[in-house]
Amino acid sequence: MNNKSSTAFEELVGIDYQKKTILKLINQKDSRVIGLWGMAGIGKTTLANVVYHEICSKYKSCWFLQNVREKIRQQGMESLRNNFVSKILNQQIDILTPSIGSAFIRERLNNKKVIVVVDDVDDPDLIDYLGVKHFGDGSKIILISRDRQVLKNGGADKIHKVNRLNEKSSLQLFSTFAFKQLNPTANFRDLSNQFVRYAQGNPLALKVLGCKLYTKSRKEWESEVDRLKEYGQPKISQILKSSFDELDELEKNLFLDIACFFKGKYKEEVEDILCSLYNGAVCGISNLVDKCLLDIIHFQDMLEEDLRLFRPTFAAERVVDFSTACAAGPLIISMHDILEEMGKDIIRQEAIGIGNCSRLWSPNNVHQMLRYNKGNEAIKGIKLDMSQIDNLKLSPTVFENMLNLRFIHFYFPRKFGECWNNKLLADQVDIVSLPDELRYLCWECYPFKSLSSSFNPKNLVVLKLPHGDMEQLWNGDNHQDLVSLKEIDLFDCKNLRKIPSLLGAINLKSLCCRGCESLVELPCLTHLASLKSFDLHGCHNLKKIPEIPSHFQYLDLEGTGIEEVPDSIEHLIWLRQLRLSNSRVKNVSNNILKLESLNDLDLSHCPISKFPEIPKSLRRLNLSKTQIEQVSLSFDYIGILADLDMSGSSIQKLQCYISLSGSRKIPTIDVPSSILSFKSLRNLRMNHCKSLKLLLDLPPYLWRLDAHDCPSLEKVSFIQQHGFLGGAYELSMMFSNCSNLNQDSIDSIEANAMFKIGSIAEKWRGQNIFFPRASVCCFPGTEISANKFESQKVYSSLTLKIAPNVCGKRRFLAFAICLVADLTHCSGFKELELTCEYQLTVSSCSDGGGGYEKFKSVLYDGGSLKSEWNCMGDHVLILFQKDMIKEDKNYEEATFEFYIRSYSYNEEGEKICLHDFKVKKCGVHVFYVDAKSDADATEKRVAGNKRSFSHDGEEGDGGLKRLN
Repeated sequence: MNNKSSTAFEELVGIDYQKKTILKLINQKDSRVIGLWGMAGIGKTTLANVVYHEICSKYKSCWFLQNVREKIRQQGMESLRNNFVSKILNQQIDILTPSIGSAFIRERLNNKKVIVVVDDVDDPDLIDYLGVKHFGDGSKIILISRDRQVLKNGGADKIHKVNRLNEKSSLQLFSTFAFKQLNPTANFRDLSNQFVRYAQGNPLALKVLGCKLYTKSRKEWESEVDRLKEYGQPKISQILKSSFDELDELEKNLFLDIACFFKGKYKEEVEDILCSLYNGAVCGISNLVDKCLLDIIHFQDMLEEDLRLFRPTFAAERVVDFSTACAAGPLIISMHDILEEMGKDIIRQEAIGIGNCSRLWSPNNVHQMLRYNKGNEAIKGIKLDMSQIDNLKLSPTVFENMLNLRFIHFYFPRKFGECWNNKLLADQVDIVSLPDELRYLCWECYPFKSLSSSFNPKNLVVLKLPHGDMEQLWNGDNHQDLVSLKEIDLFDCKNLRKIPSLLGAINLKSLCCRGCESLVELPCLTHLASLKSFDLHGCHNLKKIPEIPSHFQYLDLEGTGIEEVPDSIEHLIWLRQLRLSNSRVKNVSNNILKLESLNDLDLSHCPISKFPEIPKSLRRLNLSKTQIEQVSLSFDYIGILADLDMSGSSIQKLQCYISLSGSRKIPTIDVPSSILSFKSLRNLRMNHCKSLKLLLDLPPYLWRLDAHDCPSLEKVSFIQQHGFLGGAYELSMMFSNCSNLNQDSIDSIEANAMFKIGSIAEKWRGQNIFFPRASVCCFPGTEISANKFESQKVYSSLTLKIAPNVCGKRRFLAFAICLVADLTHCSGFKELELTCEYQLTVSSCSDGGGGYEKFKSVLYDGGSLKSEWNCMGDHVLILFQKDMIKEDKNYEEATFEFYIRSYSYNEEGEKICLHDFKVKKCGVHVFYVDAKSDADATEKRVAGNKRSFSHDGEEGDGGLKRLN
């Protein structure tokens, strides 16, 4: 035990932000005990060490207890405590009781203001045993642990999770050890990036790999890459394995199952499967999360992570079943790739020979086992990427000896729409026997006509046979024992003609028959009390829908042969979403009015001609491409309607107009001012309304307004009041190809766009609150408003002066952009990108004597401008992006350069530039935003500027020069 821990400055790369976070926690009065939590090797001790050395001089006594877990094993907790207290009090102390009972010692400790770091804590009782609660006011105790629950039970006031390094810091740290400099040499940069991806921001892994490769040749580096793909790094695994060794038997099994089979899968599904195998599985998974051996992340976070450079390169392909994303929930089981590899290495070492391993995932090993019938009762799970093997004919008895087989996952990876031919083929008899212990059966392109009649699915929890060749699930109508079954996925089984009786499947949650084109018969489902999701999308030959449970929430009948929604629909009192698009429905029972929970109704592309009453709860309504000619919508029934789409419909009369997308038969329309009652309305789609002339008194707070290709549209106006913009991810207002707009309307559109940008800047005001990230507005034109964009220039660049900050208060600069460009060639692209590169120059009179900062912002990256819209001629674009709000550092000048490019993607998913658009004119408006947080004053200021957003065009500043 040393009072000064050694510092390795080469390991301090990338931890500055986390260091500042810990220092902030230390400065908080209510943070006496601070926990640092994270996986092994993530840098917890290094971070604590840096913080400790920065602040230890401020305390009377300071101590860094390293490797406490190991020291307790060596010398015992009592000896460690006595040594620790003796050093703090500078006097030999022997305490023989579990707690510090001496009032004299407690009083002396109470007079000490100390900083103590306790490293590698695995026992929450240690905290009290050491007597840290007796330290004086102002004392700080930093606890380091891999187990969050230990920190909670140990009394930590605040717990900070030590996060992995980002890409830049990871590369710098790796280079520090591999090259003894902060960046890799040019001829090793590509390989360095591969090792950085493998480490996934773990400093220990970066150090071990960097040290091993120091002074090695490129050929040796390439050899190490190949070795890591197959075997991982033993030294890293050995260090991490201590976390595994401390698990109980349940937690070890859960960890190994997840490492081999369940990483990247939905948490709810994994819990269902593992709960059928182990008692206490849910608690065990929670414990693994607390010990930093697992992560639980949101589905969207995982997608965003996969787009970063830390996409797993060496680990097995991450497989996510997108078809069940909604049904299975948003939470994903995740695990660091190095921990995954460690788990697989543990399995490799447990036995010699393929047939003796409990879990198989290597394509070569699985192929050998299946080909030569080497399976036995030791095998519990098999996972196979079928794209990695040659065609193989399966023996009917291939699984017969695998009596304990619980998990089968045969899959093809999905990459950029690539399709695979089946690799596992039927041999002789068109059936294969399956073991009764199966809990999870996922077999893409299942090659047999049905499941074996000898298979008893009593233990089966998940059954997924997408793209299979089966004609029925099992022979005959014999009732099966399906009490454990919770999910059935028969996606795109084109030969499937019927679903057998599911009488025993009382726990079934999800049934997917999407794309089963031959399906003509469904069993009774009313007894399935747990069923939540039922997908019949694309079942063209299904003529009749059966009675379904009254608790049902989501029903997808898109593309079916169903011609009528029966009166019995009224019993679905909990139904929230009903999709009937592209079906043959001609009649919808008026009983749909009784569905008080329904908020999403899709009748698009149906031959329906009469529109029924709709429930008051409805928020989204799609009537596009229908034969409905007249709709009467009562205000009482659409009080919360947020989205109405009528594109391409036959509508001739809308009693209370909201949206008319694609209604080519409609006469001239004057949208009444009564639309103001629709405060819930967020999205209006009116594309291709050839006869639409007037859109007056629109709500100014719309998130999305699509009026593309409305050539008769002349007048547009917005009401004179502000609205709350929170909740929208992006704001868009598209009037592309609306070539008949008068000047007053253009002024009104511009003013509303500037109002929204000003509102975003006003709401933000330097605070970390949610607001729309971007705003885009588009309309035909060749001129930029001088009132709204006082700084403008011909072509694609301009320079403007920043107004001096005469008040001296902290303020922010928000830049609104206006461009004029010919968008004639914007059709056929996959992505349109509008980019701004800009430089802010600091005043030479400021501290530091001048200088400049450079920035790049992607103002727009596709979305509102559709590739199929075929925009014609010059258009004006008003744009804003949240990263163009910058704190003013006494800037005096700003220089801007703008680019517009369209992109597509090749078969490998690489981005290809298709066209560079010429920017004919550009303009910039600066909003000066004082960094205050007075919400009331904010509302008054915005309300005071509402005249600038009038549709009549007489006021028209639209700028909010200073928001303060």
